[in-house]
Amino acid sequence: MKKRFFSASSLLVPLILTVSLLVGCSQRAGSPSQGSSSSSPVVNSTAVISTVSSAPEESEAQTSENSGQPKEEDTVPESSGETETLLVAFGDRNAPFTLHLYDNPTAAAIARHVGTASWQLPIYHYDDYENWEVMQYYDIPSRYEIPDNAESITSEAAGTVYYSEPNRIVLFFHEAEIAGEYTPVGYFDYTEEFVSAVENNPVLEGWGNKLVFISPAN
Repeated sequence: MKKRFFSASSLLVPLILTVSLLVGCSQRAGSPSQGSSSSSPVVNSTAVISTVSSAPEESEAQTSENSGQPKEEDTVPESSGETETLLVAFGDRNAPFTLHLYDNPTAAAIARHVGTASWQLPIYHYDDYENWEVMQYYDIPSRYEIPDNAESITSEAAGTVYYSEPNRIVLFFHEAEIAGEYTPVGYFDYTEEFVSAVENNPVLEGWGNKLVFISPAN
């Protein structure tokens, strides 16, 4: 009887110790120590979602900026396609020739100004400047505002008309290879009559210069 008591006791003691240890561990795990709440990091789930969702938008904006696509306001009109015409007479009461205008702001401004008042532009220099045998230039009064969109020109066809800042119309009545910064304005149909009219424009009596008359076609 004594041996069985000790045998039961030896089994009961370890069982009690094991249960006590398990209870103690459970209490320590469920009861945080003082100050632990201030040191524990708080995750802001809203901020994380906002950051993740904004990343594709930023990437998309950068892609748009670097795509090389021109903006609408930065887009420059091409000087191609005709819009309207003007009549140009070389000399007083001489037959006019048709100036075909390109579709660009410079040509449009010239046509608009001529529409309000026909131009009579003097040629002060007609045989004493460089390349006078292939070109003529006519100075426009400075009160007329004309936009400039010059490009590098190295070869000019006979009959082509350009704008040269500030306020100057340049006509090439013969083919030429002259480097310059010009804005294309329009062209004349190249004929022998046209070349003859330009070259034989008479000096205005009493003035000592030639005149070019520009007027609306209608």
